[in-house]
Amino acid sequence: MFILMSVHHPRPEHCAALIESMHRYGASIRGGEGLVAIHTLEDEGCDRLVGLAVFASRDDFERLAPVARAAVAEDPFDEWERLPIDGFRLTEV
Repeated sequence: MFILMSVHHPRPEHCAALIESMHRYGASIRGGEGLVAIHTLEDEGCDRLVGLAVFASRDDFERLAPVARAAVAEDPFDEWERLPIDGFRLTEV
């Protein structure tokens, strides 16, 4: 199992746009072979957003990730985010 977790710190006025972007990212790979689950999660008050994607394997992630990234390639994250995205690539130990 391979988990991608991204913690976003949206500027308040761009929270809705960032959520929509995260939904497009997920929709672009939903149903893809090897994707177990994908979620967009909101911390109360929209202070932080968390993208959580669970893949059957790292190989599945590496195959699907370019498709997902392409779906949001034109999004202005540098304008939407207050801080850099905290990205985690997680495996069980």
